Amino acid sequence: MQESRKLQDYLIERPKPKGIDVLCGLQHFAIITYAVPADRFQGIFPERFRLDTVEVDGQEMGLISVVPFIDVDFTSAIFPFPKFTMGQTNYRIYIIDTETGERCVWFLGTILDSWTLAVPRYLWSLPWHSGKVSFDCAINEISGLYDKYHMETTSSWAEASVRLTQDESDQLNFPGFPDIESALVYLTHPLAGFYYRRDGKLGTYRVWHKELEVKPAKLESAKFKLLSNLGIVNQSEQSSPYSVLIEPLNEFTIYLPPTVIG
Repeated sequence: MQESRKLQDYLIERPKPKGIDVLCGLQHFAIITYAVPADRFQGIFPERFRLDTVEVDGQEMGLISVVPFIDVDFTSAIFPFPKFTMGQTNYRIYIIDTETGERCVWFLGTILDSWTLAVPRYLWSLPWHSGKVSFDCAINEISGLYDKYHMETTSSWAEASVRLTQDESDQLNFPGFPDIESALVYLTHPLAGFYYRRDGKLGTYRVWHKELEVKPAKLESAKFKLLSNLGIVNQSEQSSPYSVLIEPLNEFTIYLPPTVIG
């Protein structure tokens, strides 16, 4: 059983941006999460990290999220700089860094729909891949909820499609957590990410954001080729997510460049 957590214990002052740190808005930000048996994650990340599991129906499960959004007003956090807009999808597993005790995420990789992909992929050797990401969304002017949320990705690495919808009757439900706040801290507030660089070395970078104001949604259909190819979430399981959360727009600060460990 996951322990109780309060968001106020995890909110920190925004570290002052410097150098090439980036500020960006994340539009149509969704977190589609699956709970699958913990043994499916064996060998994916180094022994320094352990899976941050939850107990669901008496079984130890690991959680993995697909996180699609549009980067809007992507720009330098401190210098006058052109602003970019681009579709992006992150694939992340929830882990614990045993050296620090921090809860964080392991990135399987990222799809980016932009020519600027060259910087993270080749300069920093991040596991980022090219793809065409398109969104077709409609938000109800009265309720502020999504009448339609459709994301489609064409990519040789991680082809994907997902359809979501929202209704005022949607409820937050997180089996394995003592309460809703504890689950939201877990799912929405990891500030450190780790990954294998394209050269095989361990890399990390950090972000900052205020409390995310996500609301529940329903999944109408999903196809995440990467998850089925890796044997983590097979296609039949992808229609039954652990949870679906959406926020129409939030703001992240990304601290760059990423760090190479060891």
